[in-house]
Amino acid sequence: MATISNAAPTTLRTARPDLAANIAPQPTRSLPEGTEVRGFALYVGLSEDKLNSNDPQISDIVNQIKHLVNRLAPAADTYAAVALAPEGTGGRDVDVVRFALGDPSAKARRQQAAAAEQDRAKSGVILDFSRGRVLLDNTPATLTFREFELLQFLVLREGRTVSRDEIIEGLWADAPAEEVPSERTIDVHVRRLRVKLAQYQDIVRTVRGIGYRFDRHADVSILHAAGPSPDRF
Repeated sequence: MATISNAAPTTLRTARPDLAANIAPQPTRSLPEGTEVRGFALYVGLSEDKLNSNDPQISDIVNQIKHLVNRLAPAADTYAAVALAPEGTGGRDVDVVRFALGDPSAKARRQQAAAAEQDRAKSGVILDFSRGRVLLDNTPATLTFREFELLQFLVLREGRTVSRDEIIEGLWADAPAEEVPSERTIDVHVRRLRVKLAQYQDIVRTVRGIGYRFDRHADVSILHAAGPSPDRF
């Protein structure tokens, strides 16, 4: 980041002495309680390679803007900084400037974009309970509601073998008697779930004669909901 000196303003060919008189009054905006306005930041996106040979230099433009502010509000303190970025940085100039000069919203968007890109690039299984979805190599698995519930039920009991009876009692506790499945039907649900998990179907293991178990795998990421699950123990 480079600062701009307070040298006398250069007279620009495009300068408008009457500019202040042409500025329309802006509506007053309500402020958050307990805050006050102490100034403002004006981000200008303009790379040097976009200036023609007969255009004013960036430093001249900055000094002219500072001069205008001093005319409009003589009591104002002004400070100008030039945003520097690595050569070849993509994106709009004004967005690069905002990020380089520490604009909080620009930083937040950059972090969100980086997180989204990382999520897209990540392979393996993502069990996203906060959004109710399962991603296989970043592709959504087409699980039914009951299949998702069954997988979540096992994952929340990670490392413990869960019997078929326990699954029935946990997932069909409020179902009418005629809708409660048999142990054999649980096996069918698990088999269909495994088919949809494709190459990752072994994350649901069969414990012969007892039931099923989910064990932690290196290629599985679990995103829990914001609050603790009432099923977790």
